[in-house]
Amino acid sequence: MRAKKTMDGNTAAAHVAYAFSEVAAIYPITPSSVMAENVDEWASKEKKNIFGEEVKVVEMQSEGGAAGAVHGAITAGAYTSTFTASQGLLLMIPNMYKLAAEETPTVMHVAARAISTHALSIFGDHSDVMACRQTGFAMLCSSDVQEVMDLGAVAHLSAIAGKVPVMHFFDGFRTSHEQQKISVWDYDELRSMVDWDAVKRFRENALNPNHPHSMGSAEQPETFFQHREACNKNYDDTVEIVAKYMDMVSEKTGKTPHYKPFNYYGAEDAEEVIVAMGSVCDAIEEAIDYANANGKKTGLVVVRLYRPFSRKYFLEALPDTVKRIAVLDRTKEPGSMGEPLLLDVTAAIKDSKFNDVLVTGGRYGLGSKDTQPQDLLAVYENLWSDHPKKEFTISITDDVTGLSLPPSEMPYSEPASQVSCKFWGLGSDGTVGANKNSVKIIGDNTDKYAQAYFQYDSKKSGGITISHLRFGDEEIKSSYYVKQADFVACHNPSYLHKYKMVEDVKPGGTFLLNCSWSDDQLDEKLPDNVKRFIAQNNIQFYTCDAVSIARSLGLRGRTNTVLQAAFFKLINILPIEDAVQHMKDAIKKTYGRKGERIVNMNCDAVDAGVKSVHKVDVPASWADATGEFTVPAAEGRNEVQTNYINKILKPTNAMEGDAVPVSVFVDNANGSIPSGTAAYEKRGIAVDIPKWDPDKCMQCNWCSYVCPHAVIRPFAVTEQQAEEAGAASVSLKGDNTKRFTIAVSAYDCTGCGSCVEVCPARNKALEMVLAEDHMDQAQAGYDYLFANTEEDKALAQPDSVRGSQFRQPLLEFSGACPGCGETPYAKLVTQLFGDRMFIANATGCSSIWGCSAPSTPYTVNKEGKGPAWSNSLFEDNAEFGYGMTIAVKARRQELKSCAQRLAESGVCSDAAKAWLAAMDDAKGSAEAGEKLAAACEGFAETSEDAKYVVDHKDMLAKPSMWIFGGDGWAYDIGYGGLDHVLASGENVNVLVFDTEVYSNTGGQASKSTPTGAVAQFAAGGKRIKKKDLAEIVMAYGYVYVAQVAMGANPAQTLKAMREAESYDGPSLIIAYAPCINHGVKGGMSHAMQEMKKAVRAGYWNLLRYNPALVAEKKNPLCVDSAPPTESYNDFIMNEVRYSSLKLKNEERAEKLFHIAEEEALGRYRKLKRQQKSLDEV
Repeated sequence: MRAKKTMDGNTAAAHVAYAFSEVAAIYPITPSSVMAENVDEWASKEKKNIFGEEVKVVEMQSEGGAAGAVHGAITAGAYTSTFTASQGLLLMIPNMYKLAAEETPTVMHVAARAISTHALSIFGDHSDVMACRQTGFAMLCSSDVQEVMDLGAVAHLSAIAGKVPVMHFFDGFRTSHEQQKISVWDYDELRSMVDWDAVKRFRENALNPNHPHSMGSAEQPETFFQHREACNKNYDDTVEIVAKYMDMVSEKTGKTPHYKPFNYYGAEDAEEVIVAMGSVCDAIEEAIDYANANGKKTGLVVVRLYRPFSRKYFLEALPDTVKRIAVLDRTKEPGSMGEPLLLDVTAAIKDSKFNDVLVTGGRYGLGSKDTQPQDLLAVYENLWSDHPKKEFTISITDDVTGLSLPPSEMPYSEPASQVSCKFWGLGSDGTVGANKNSVKIIGDNTDKYAQAYFQYDSKKSGGITISHLRFGDEEIKSSYYVKQADFVACHNPSYLHKYKMVEDVKPGGTFLLNCSWSDDQLDEKLPDNVKRFIAQNNIQFYTCDAVSIARSLGLRGRTNTVLQAAFFKLINILPIEDAVQHMKDAIKKTYGRKGERIVNMNCDAVDAGVKSVHKVDVPASWADATGEFTVPAAEGRNEVQTNYINKILKPTNAMEGDAVPVSVFVDNANGSIPSGTAAYEKRGIAVDIPKWDPDKCMQCNWCSYVCPHAVIRPFAVTEQQAEEAGAASVSLKGDNTKRFTIAVSAYDCTGCGSCVEVCPARNKALEMVLAEDHMDQAQAGYDYLFANTEEDKALAQPDSVRGSQFRQPLLEFSGACPGCGETPYAKLVTQLFGDRMFIANATGCSSIWGCSAPSTPYTVNKEGKGPAWSNSLFEDNAEFGYGMTIAVKARRQELKSCAQRLAESGVCSDAAKAWLAAMDDAKGSAEAGEKLAAACEGFAETSEDAKYVVDHKDMLAKPSMWIFGGDGWAYDIGYGGLDHVLASGENVNVLVFDTEVYSNTGGQASKSTPTGAVAQFAAGGKRIKKKDLAEIVMAYGYVYVAQVAMGANPAQTLKAMREAESYDGPSLIIAYAPCINHGVKGGMSHAMQEMKKAVRAGYWNLLRYNPALVAEKKNPLCVDSAPPTESYNDFIMNEVRYSSLKLKNEERAEKLFHIAEEEALGRYRKLKRQQKSLDEV
């Protein structure tokens, strides 16, 4: 009897992979990273595989590197696995051909994910795995978490016994991240199924100098073809080997019916059959049960072994009675005759007894598009119709090509015993973590089946999260969002005005609202549609003031534990006393590494949550409320932006994006998004916002300088403007004719508190106040000032911190985490150069907060100018930005040639000469360019050169070329390209946000991670020191290099950015950026202070290397840091990424921390020696 545990698909795959692997070569990519993280963590805890050893885990610099390491390790005789998805899988393809052709027994576990096309999607479909179908790998697909556990074993056992490597794949997020209660393999059971004779043969045939041979020859045309055909029998054999192990696994597990390469589900005499693979199959089974209970004859063929595609097993699976088949593909191949699975099925039935069966094909689920039961019934309805569509899509409205199938009904197909719950939370409020604990508590401590799935918007922490939980007495097959819930919780009261959520509660169900409102206030605060639905549907309505409870306990905005306790009180799945004890046990396990105080606070929150649930006596008058839920229209700066906002942004942000039809996207099918759209989101997520006290203010503008979301800004105004804005003000320092005020865009604030923490006034000029009481007034004041004041050019000088903040930031209101350490740097760059910037942005945190549909925070000034931003991929960003630079250079060269001809011809001669003289000067080229364009307007009809200038006048001002990315890109996967671009000598600026981990994928170690830091892939603390990127690049001698930390020295950061941009050559700025993954004690409101401590402790060095100074006979290297004055150990112990290692393994921690401190001192001494040596040159 296998043990039952609650886990997600990634953990299930990792459990099996660990058993069969001697080596794991890994690299992080969402949504597969958790597999590698688990393997690394288990290895650090000395867990044994079936060979009696810990797995040797190696993190590589890219997925291509991981595939190369897999190839090398398997060639040398070690069973080796890897884990990947999406673009990462594509980078492995070259090695996959080799691995397959060389008959290696490797296994790849893939959390199948969309490929970047018009936009990046981190979510699930089969685009990536379908790109690999001709590599020669066997391809085995699991439909749910239990199958990942079971078929994962089949993948490894088959690879060992056969001569074909296996790709085991399952749906990214829907399966990789879905929590299910499943049966788990014991490693002794797995060991008993291994073909140990095959293991012996593998070892004997491995590359070894004791019995050498050569692999990987170059071959001539005379023999290559027939040599390639020699492997054919391997694929015939593989089908039978997989079938054998499916039977063996089914016997071991008691699975009925047995797993087969193709399984059938449904009526024995079905006439309409769907063919599909992946997580949708469970939902199709639900739909079949519903349809067949209503008199239909439907069925499903589940594809498990996709490659090799066995015609024999497929035809055996089809019922003899089938008349019509619908094939569902979770990918799109533009321009093809059909998607891959459709083509395979069509070929398989040709010249068989099913030759005359009608076959249709449809696409579904791209980018994790949710597929509901009604969508699947629509597929059967299409088959039942007199004239079925041969090509179709589901779950969308295609009003352009008319391919979509509209559902005719919304059935409730879940079993009657199943309880469905839905939780609307705020990213980083702990809702998701609490629900993961809840489903484990229920799954592991009751006889019930349990399922949990988590839905996110495109923002970082601070975005919306929706948790979908189900519990029941029967196996849960509902692989789709909860739409009809027994219990719905709203953890942020502002959501009631933005989303339709209470409508998801079934009649008689329960609705829990986190709010501070009394019953009388509820009548005033709740929208009419909410009140009406609650009253008319007998909803059991409860409130809980979790925010006040959390604050009183010192948990700030972390309301998760309070509301989790309230959930257990109301749902009544476990006796409340048992639930409380399980929650407290989970708290100790989850937060133990953070210390006893945190554990006790959360345990107290459990008790408070149970006691604080309040039942609302719903007034009968609510049933007569008349207001409707509406999304108010907005007016943008032009028709294009206005249409985008109202047709795409507003519905998407209201979680109504599923209803947006295809036609709306035709005009921006290439993925373009109008600049400045984030300003129209007004999320209103802050619990607290800053309030300014003019009497205490020093007018330093530091609050604006460090604000991660550009919500707090200084304004120089007239007294009348201040009065009309309702804004407090004081006399402007340096100009008594004007007033100074600070305004806050309150609905865009995340409430991080960074502004308050950095305020240098003895008695702070800012305080955090309850947003609910001040938000509308603060927003109105900001809106007036932004719309009615002009930038004072004399005041907004870029050479001081204060002056720079009177310049409009052209990065505003992003979806970055509250307190983000990256965005303040990017925002500052836009204040300095934004109106002429090109930005190439590497995939990562900075691309997600930089442009996640449906909005972009990069905006324009009142002249309509602003950063031109684009993202290509993760690995190629330096080259991408370099290509932009070369293109701009080429285009400006064409303009230069035109201007030279104009100067010589006498047409616009003076204006042309003036521009030629100033074309490489930022300010001068803009001013002279305007004059040249104006002069050429009069000659555009008679002069081709003048017309060319007019048509290309957007190239007259000198552009500022920038490449943005994180340390994972710059230090690891993109380092080769970065090195090449910097070595090119071209005038391009690179800004690296150094968080010292892969922030976007969950905090994995990079080459930037310092010694001793705990990170994913470095569970036992990183043992290798940080790569010194600045030192490496300075070796070129002609690259401007700076290391900055805004919170430590704001002026140095500003100076470095201005020097870098003005330098006529390549520049690299490495910016220290504290991250939520660091676990800074006190929270991310202290990010700037953490930078200051890092510099004072010698952890981070400030420097500027300016090659331009060499020509002036000056030392190019300036070390802007003083020698360490504070304790290195005290600094690192203020971050959980270090302190957790001490709790886990004090001896190792002390050793690594000592080494790390010596390395830090060594870096500083080396810099000072280098500075001194350059003095002497």
